Amino acid sequence: MSSNTWTQDALRSSSARLSGKCWRVVEAQHQVSTTKITDTLAEQEILENLLEETKPPIPKECAHLDFLLLTPFRYSARNPFGSRFRKPNAENGVFYAAEHPHTAMAEAAFYRTLFYAESPATPWPTNPGEYTAFSCAFKSTRVTDITRKPYIEDKRLYHLSDYSASQAFADAVRGFGFEIIKYKSLRDPEGRSNLAILSGKVFTKSKPLDRMSWKLHLDAQGARALCESPRLSIQYDRTAFAADPRLRNFRWER
Repeated sequence: MSSNTWTQDALRSSSARLSGKCWRVVEAQHQVSTTKITDTLAEQEILENLLEETKPPIPKECAHLDFLLLTPFRYSARNPFGSRFRKPNAENGVFYAAEHPHTAMAEAAFYRTLFYAESPATPWPTNPGEYTAFSCAFKSTRVTDITRKPYIEDKRLYHLSDYSASQAFADAVRGFGFEIIKYKSLRDPEGRSNLAILSGKVFTKSKPLDRMSWKLHLDAQGARALCESPRLSIQYDRTAFAADPRLRNFRWER
């Protein structure tokens, strides 16, 4: 497919409006961990203030946001690892989310599996990892929807492991003033959609709306995600993410 579909006129013609809530999954370690190494609330506050001085400045457009919403924008330049729509150490961050919590959990399960693929000598964890799924309210009139034709047919944008084309695409749409890229999840068995939020301006509420607590367990059989409330469970067997070339020679027995 020609990159002519990435021109400003082509993108403007496929521009969409989108609002509602989206879901993101983070490790439960996002909760204040300084409580473990301080004895009083006063000590904890002092330590938190000292740590704050070492962190990058908060982008102006994110100053009013809860840390769960602003973190991907604040630390982007310090992140040496690229992602589908963000180059390594990019100045501008991307808030990755999903339209459904199960999609967000599938993405988390895939990247946790990928960690073990890239560390074949690491034994399976004894205890499940603890994760929090939280929802955010958003609204934008500047959305490029690549779940539609012709973008959904562009194999470069949807490559499983090579993100060079999708990173260039994100730079182009950001330059044209777009705020969100809606795209099909390659990890969700149901093929539901993800959102790459390029600007903190789209959030209509400064704090998360809903929260769900999940446990993610990996072993030789695959991955299992368990939600405490409401009671939910999802199984990702050995073949769930096998299409990704990075998992081609995955060592399940360890």
